[in-house]
Order: sequence, then structure tokens, then C-alpha cells
Amino acid sequence: MWSLFACLAALCLTCREVTCFLSLHPRPKNPTSLFTNINNDELTDAGYWTRRDLFAAASVMLVATPANALVKGNAPPPKISVTDKPKCTNVEECQAAAEKREQAERELAAASEVSYKITPSGIKYIDIKEGNGDLVADGDEVELFYKVLKLGKRSYDGISGEGTVVFSRGYGLEDDESKPGVKTFVTIVGGYNNIRALNNALIGMRESGVRRIAVFPQDGWRKPGRECDGGPGGSGKGGELKTDYVLVPTATMVAAEACFDSTKQPFPTSYAEQRRMAQRFDQSLIMEIEVLRIRKTKENVDAMESPGL
Repeated sequence: MWSLFACLAALCLTCREVTCFLSLHPRPKNPTSLFTNINNDELTDAGYWTRRDLFAAASVMLVATPANALVKGNAPPPKISVTDKPKCTNVEECQAAAEKREQAERELAAASEVSYKITPSGIKYIDIKEGNGDLVADGDEVELFYKVLKLGKRSYDGISGEGTVVFSRGYGLEDDESKPGVKTFVTIVGGYNNIRALNNALIGMRESGVRRIAVFPQDGWRKPGRECDGGPGGSGKGGELKTDYVLVPTATMVAAEACFDSTKQPFPTSYAEQRRMAQRFDQSLIMEIEVLRIRKTKENVDAMESPGL
């Protein structure tokens, strides 16, 4: 960089000297090149110089010298040694290596997974927090926080691992929630409008308890019937509306929503949540439930106080 500045400065000084020189020595009628007559003493002594000759001489002096600049940035990648061998040399070897790596990931994920339980109705669940107080029973009114999540990439059992939130209530994750704890979901256990997985998983929970459950499409928001029964855990052929594990384009969303039961609770409240759920309702999902309060019905209170219990 400094060498460049020095060259520019020298060029400016040379141009100024050339201008002064030409003003004192007029150009001859028949100029002769400096380099073709270098041994001609008569012309040299006369001091006749052309502008082209002066600039040619100046360019010889302005030869750039190497610059030692300090450049900050990422270091270049290390050189590959000639002894480094490729991990696979053909398609079969690459496929075998990929299968072996996937199997190792499955085994690692299985070793870190928490063992789950199954309700009498077949709903898989994991108790993240046991809670305390009375047990939830059929017919009780409960107040909840919840999250509905899609499965993570390493959730091989359909219930463990990290998942992405599709919609939620009570955790401050949605646009209509200014902070956590502002809004809750209240429902009656066993209510017809609830999804089947929620009704079955709530029974036996305690206040302040947190439970994670697996929600198959037939236990969630998918309408019953052969036309829609083609997703995970289903027994039908799916008909023309088989949308499981496919990102449904907006143009065909209306046809796919023929199987999306919007009457089932809980249900997303905002348009963005509903769009996300419309793409996921026919897949296996995860739901996390946190019981805030339990309000016992009179029948359940009487049953708890009866001598037989």
C-alpha cells in the first residue's frame, strides 16, 4: 500500500518537472527519440526532449516494488494431503456408509430417550413433572397451558426429542399473547369437542403437572372416514386426500382441509397458526400439557367422599 502511494507521489512530481522543462525548451521541428539517439552527443547536448520521451523515462523510474501488506481475515483452508483417501469410492459404498451412520444416530438417540408409558386407550405419554394435589378425572373442568409441536428429526419413538411449535397457549409464543401466563385454555375432560388424545391423557394428571403425549392423526384433528384415513397409524388407503408428510401447496390447501376438523379443541386462533396446522394435522404430532387448576364437578366430589374410595 505504501509503495503505491510513493509511486503516485513520484509521478505527480515528475509531471510537474516535465511541464516546467517543456516551457524552457521548445519542441524542435523534427524531434528525435531519446532512446534511438542515445549516443548522439550533439542532440543530447542541445537538450531537445519530447514529451513522450520524458514520460517514457518517468515510467522506467516508477517501477512498483513489492508491498508487504497485512490482510486480516480467515486463514486459508488446510491443504489436502495426497495420502488422504476418500471415504467412499462408489455409490454402493456411500450408501452403506450413510446407512451405518444413520443406524449409529438411531442407537444414540434411543440410548438418550426417556421410556414412555401408554394409557389404557393407547396414548403414549411421558410425565415431565408429576405435580401434586388431586388427580384429574373424567368430567372435571381443567385450566391448561399447552404446546402442539411437530416431530423433531431425531424423534424415533414419536414422542421424545425437540420439536418446533405449531401453535400454543399460555407460553407467550403467539402474537395475541403479550407475555407468558396471560391466556389459558379451559375445557371439560371427556368433552366431545376435545381431541381424543387430550381427553385420554389428562386423566390421572395432577395440578402443576406437565405431560407430553403423542398425537396420531386419528386421535387429533383429522376427520374420521376412509377418504381421510391414510396417515400414520391409519388403516385406509387415503383416497385422493392423502396428505401425510407432504407440504401442501396453497392452491390445493382447500381440498386438503376437507379432512381438517376445525371443531376439535384446542384449535389455533390466529390465521398464521391455522395455516401451519393445516399443513401438519395429518402427521404425527406432540402435545405438552401443563395443568394449572382442577375444578371438580359435584359428581366427582361425591365419588371421592364416598366410603368405598
